[in-house]
Amino acid sequence: MQKAFRLIISGRVQGVGYRRWFYQQAQALALKGYVKNLATGEVEALVITDAENLSRVIELAYLGPPHAEVHQVSSCEVSQDLAMNDFQNIRE
Repeated sequence: MQKAFRLIISGRVQGVGYRRWFYQQAQALALKGYVKNLATGEVEALVITDAENLSRVIELAYLGPPHAEVHQVSSCEVSQDLAMNDFQNIRE
Protein backbone atom coordinates (compact mmCIF):
# COMPACT_ATOMS: atom_id res chain seq x y z
CA MET A 1 0.00 0.00 0.00
CA GLN A 2 1.37 3.38 -1.03
CA LYS A 3 1.67 6.06 1.64
CA ALA A 4 3.10 9.58 1.68
CA PHE A 5 6.09 10.37 3.88
CA ARG A 6 7.69 13.74 4.51
CA LEU A 7 11.46 13.65 4.96
CA ILE A 8 13.48 16.52 6.37
CA ILE A 9 17.17 16.16 5.56
CA SER A 10 19.55 18.32 7.56
CA GLY A 11 23.26 18.97 7.45
CA ARG A 12 25.24 20.41 4.56
CA VAL A 13 22.62 19.67 1.92
CA GLN A 14 22.18 22.94 0.05
CA GLY A 15 24.63 24.22 -2.53
CA VAL A 16 26.19 20.77 -2.98
CA GLY A 17 23.85 19.23 -5.58
CA TYR A 18 21.82 17.29 -3.02
CA ARG A 19 18.39 18.18 -4.37
CA ARG A 20 19.31 17.19 -7.94
CA TRP A 21 20.97 13.99 -6.66
CA PHE A 22 17.89 13.03 -4.59
CA TYR A 23 15.66 13.74 -7.58
CA GLN A 24 17.71 11.31 -9.70
CA GLN A 25 17.52 8.63 -7.00
CA ALA A 26 13.75 9.07 -6.70
CA GLN A 27 13.30 8.78 -10.45
CA ALA A 28 15.38 5.58 -10.51
CA LEU A 29 13.08 4.12 -7.83
CA ALA A 30 9.96 5.30 -9.74
CA LEU A 31 8.76 7.31 -6.74
CA LYS A 32 6.13 10.00 -6.80
CA GLY A 33 6.48 13.22 -4.82
CA TYR A 34 8.91 16.12 -4.76
CA VAL A 35 12.15 17.45 -3.31
CA LYS A 36 12.85 21.10 -2.48
CA ASN A 37 15.14 23.34 -0.45
CA LEU A 38 13.81 24.94 2.71
CA ALA A 39 14.67 28.42 3.99
CA THR A 40 16.11 26.74 7.11
CA GLY A 41 18.96 25.23 5.06
CA GLU A 42 17.37 21.79 5.09
CA VAL A 43 15.93 19.81 2.21
CA GLU A 44 12.35 18.54 2.25
CA ALA A 45 11.23 15.52 0.27
CA LEU A 46 7.75 14.12 -0.02
CA VAL A 47 7.88 10.53 -1.18
CA ILE A 48 4.96 8.30 -2.02
CA THR A 49 5.99 4.71 -1.55
CA ASP A 50 5.21 1.61 0.44
CA ALA A 51 6.59 1.14 3.94
CA GLU A 52 9.14 -1.43 2.78
CA ASN A 53 10.78 0.95 0.31
CA LEU A 54 10.76 3.83 2.80
CA SER A 55 13.77 2.37 4.61
CA ARG A 56 15.68 2.23 1.29
CA VAL A 57 14.78 5.85 0.55
CA ILE A 58 16.01 6.92 4.00
CA GLU A 59 19.26 4.97 3.50
CA LEU A 60 19.79 6.80 0.21
CA ALA A 61 18.93 10.15 1.81
CA TYR A 62 21.77 9.62 4.31
CA LEU A 63 24.25 8.84 1.51
CA GLY A 64 23.77 11.97 -0.59
CA PRO A 65 26.19 13.21 -3.26
CA PRO A 66 29.94 13.44 -2.57
CA HIS A 67 30.04 17.00 -1.15
CA ALA A 68 26.98 16.66 1.10
CA GLU A 69 27.13 15.92 4.81
CA VAL A 70 23.83 14.56 6.03
CA HIS A 71 23.44 14.79 9.79
CA GLN A 72 19.83 13.72 10.17
CA VAL A 73 16.87 12.44 8.18
CA SER A 74 13.55 12.69 9.98
CA SER A 75 10.41 11.17 8.51
CA CYS A 76 6.73 11.20 9.25
CA GLU A 77 3.67 9.92 7.46
CA VAL A 78 1.45 12.63 6.00
CA SER A 79 -1.94 12.56 4.32
CA GLN A 80 -1.72 11.73 0.65
CA ASP A 81 -3.99 14.39 -0.80
CA LEU A 82 -1.61 15.18 -3.66
CA ALA A 83 -2.20 13.69 -7.08
CA MET A 84 1.30 13.38 -8.52
CA ASN A 85 2.23 11.48 -11.64
CA ASP A 86 6.00 11.55 -11.23
CA PHE A 87 8.75 12.97 -9.03
CA GLN A 88 9.36 16.74 -9.11
CA ASN A 89 12.46 18.80 -8.38
CA ILE A 90 11.03 22.09 -7.08
CA ARG A 91 13.16 25.21 -7.38
CA GLU A 92 12.06 28.10 -5.22
